[in-house]
Amino acid sequence: MKIEVTEVDDSSVSCSNCQACCCRLEVMLITDTGVPEEHIAIDAWGGETMRRLSDGWCSAMDRQTYLCTIYEQRPWICREFEMGSDDCVTERNKWLPAKQ
Repeated sequence: MKIEVTEVDDSSVSCSNCQACCCRLEVMLITDTGVPEEHIAIDAWGGETMRRLSDGWCSAMDRQTYLCTIYEQRPWICREFEMGSDDCVTERNKWLPAKQ
């Protein structure tokens, strides 16, 4: 079964429609921003990453609001991942279903 996706351009991405697609990416913790321990996992090589739940979502993402519950303590990579950037649009195009 082929899943079709809707192409999203950077002008259509805003805080009101974000849907936190980037919260499905693996995030390495490469600086100390104070991420609470309950949100930290250790990968196979001993590196620290953001813990992801069994469905792939970041453990710090609020499922109701799609907002980060540790926003002030979020990892450096999350701080640098710009909404509407090429990387953002690429991730949104992977995860958002096609419009009917």
